[in-house]
Amino acid sequence: MEPTQSDFTHKKHPVYSVQELNQAVKQLLLQTFPLLWVEGELSNISRPASGHMYFSLKDEHAQVRSVMFQNANSHLAFQAKEGMSVLVKARVGLYEPRGEYQLIVEHMEEAGIGVLQRRFEALKRKLDEEGLFSSKHKQTLPPFPASLCIITSATGAALRDILSVLGRRFPLLKIRVYATPVQGDACADAVVEAIRSINQNRDGELIILARGGGSIEDLWAFNEESVARAIFASKLPIVTGIGHEVDFTIADFVADLRAPTPSAAAEMVVPHAGSVLESLEHSGDTLNRLINTTVGNLHQTVDWLTKRLDQLHPDLTVQNNRQFLIELQRRLLSGASHQISDHDKRFVSLLIRFEKLSPKAYVDESCITLSHLYWQLENLLSKRIEQLQYQLEKKVCALDTASPLATLNRGYSIVTLKKDGKILRDTKQAYTDDAIIIRLARGRLNAHID
Repeated sequence: MEPTQSDFTHKKHPVYSVQELNQAVKQLLLQTFPLLWVEGELSNISRPASGHMYFSLKDEHAQVRSVMFQNANSHLAFQAKEGMSVLVKARVGLYEPRGEYQLIVEHMEEAGIGVLQRRFEALKRKLDEEGLFSSKHKQTLPPFPASLCIITSATGAALRDILSVLGRRFPLLKIRVYATPVQGDACADAVVEAIRSINQNRDGELIILARGGGSIEDLWAFNEESVARAIFASKLPIVTGIGHEVDFTIADFVADLRAPTPSAAAEMVVPHAGSVLESLEHSGDTLNRLINTTVGNLHQTVDWLTKRLDQLHPDLTVQNNRQFLIELQRRLLSGASHQISDHDKRFVSLLIRFEKLSPKAYVDESCITLSHLYWQLENLLSKRIEQLQYQLEKKVCALDTASPLATLNRGYSIVTLKKDGKILRDTKQAYTDDAIIIRLARGRLNAHID
């Protein structure tokens, strides 16, 4: 048999078994792809009794089979479910028996905005329960601040907008900028340190904390708990102007006042200089009118007091008082005379009444009254004694009639047992040799029963 073309090919190149080929590909994948991060959606999740978790990780255009062994998935902080978006750290490997490449997952976490949103809601609930959002802790902004501090990026549009508004509305304001990152890992610590430093140095009367718009990830530093607690602990009022009007952060809820934008924050913290000047001019006009009115009223008061002073001149007062004293003397003498006459009349009247009320006449009259009362009392006592004697006699008769002694006088007797004193009414109550006592109308007899 003649050799085929494939026989010559085999002699020129090495021949792999399927197992050898899969092993070589597996090593090549492990060497080419170290640990990497992959984001996708969970599907076809399977959890056999071994504790391993098998699933597919997919996006809109492709999918890859994956496995997370029991020692790794036992530490998951959430329940993996179908359709959940996740971020996994994995190695690229190959399952030799089927020749399929797969991801060997070592770590998994929820991906996307959902995770951040849940962290946001959890921290919001926690701080709200602690009272950090309560209106009773909100500080009042000074109406006319002389200085303020701005915490924001030194190169951002937010700072330019704030300075433009402040310069237009209140150019005399003293401004100090604390330049900090407004996103990234270093942002939260920098903002906390800036708030602490401003409070310690008292560089201004209030603080604006601001940055421009961005995604939830960009704004996330302002949702950190350390920033919220630094705002709450600030002794100076803090106004936030973070993101756009629809953006809300934890810092906004804790701040003393939240502005929808950085520019709006600048407008809220200072009045418009033109309006202030106009108000001052109006107040000046009002003050001038009040001064003129007050001066006019004081002139009238002075004129009136001058006239009063003329009327109260000392000479006039002395003359009036002299006439008054003369009149008082006349009235005093007249009054004294009338009083003496009245007293004489009262004395005569009282003397007559005293004679009528002499004790002797009163005693004589009382003796007559007492004798009459004594006679009445004797009569009443005699009648009462007669009534009581009559009643007593009736009751004695009734008592004699009901008395057992009357029965005994008619020839009857009372028989009692000597041992217990019971009265015998029936022969059955006594027995042979019982001692008995027979009571008669006069005396008693002792006897025994035969």
